[in-house]
Amino acid sequence: MGDIVGQPGRDITEKVLPGLRRKEKIDLVIANGENAAGGSGLTPRIADELLGNGVDVLTSGDHIWKRREIYDYLDTTEHLVRPANYPENSPGRGSTLVETGDGIKIGVINLIGRVFMEAVDCPFTIAVKEADRLRKATPVIFVDIHAEATSEKVAMGWYLDGVVSAVIGTHTHIQTADEKILPKGTAYITDCGMTGPYDSVIGRKKEQVLTRFLTQLPTRFEMASEGVEMHGVIVEVDEKTGKAQGISRIQKKL
Repeated sequence: MGDIVGQPGRDITEKVLPGLRRKEKIDLVIANGENAAGGSGLTPRIADELLGNGVDVLTSGDHIWKRREIYDYLDTTEHLVRPANYPENSPGRGSTLVETGDGIKIGVINLIGRVFMEAVDCPFTIAVKEADRLRKATPVIFVDIHAEATSEKVAMGWYLDGVVSAVIGTHTHIQTADEKILPKGTAYITDCGMTGPYDSVIGRKKEQVLTRFLTQLPTRFEMASEGVEMHGVIVEVDEKTGKAQGISRIQKKL
């Protein structure tokens, strides 16, 4: 699932996700939750809410540090990860290993990009290190690359082709139309979109964002609330080989 943004994103998750799981026979749901608390950050209560409404693993990004109350939570759960290429002494973990209801082990790696973002460790090097470790337990590994530049995400897809099952981009809140299976069996999309209000500018009230662009004056950006949709992708993976067999975009409205 693309970035869950604020209360609107949480509401559609609660109302749509359980039925979607049943209809599509989905084994595991991975969602980016770094903007679920008021459009920026995540709290323990909201993380528990999302995990109780059908999400199995929450990934994050640069906004995970916005709410200090999440720091201790990161250290105590296997169902929320922060980017693996943050310093090792940062709260939490950068990857996790979970099981489906049928007992299939799934590895999840979270990464953050460096282009147009704060300086962090190399996401490419860290991705291979984490994948090598997880592959001792399972061939099925998903990567959330939370990055600004499309070039960096595309490069990550090619770099990890055949190493992981899927490389899914997040962060820009705009779903791209380039989903594909790469030659060595890795599913890829540059950005899987946003779960939140689309009558907006990437989740914020469009009038306020326009004011900022037109005046260049400091402007408070508030959450929008209309046109709520859930965007993401469904990936089918061979559990024995870890190779992707299909990837399709989803867009669901309330």
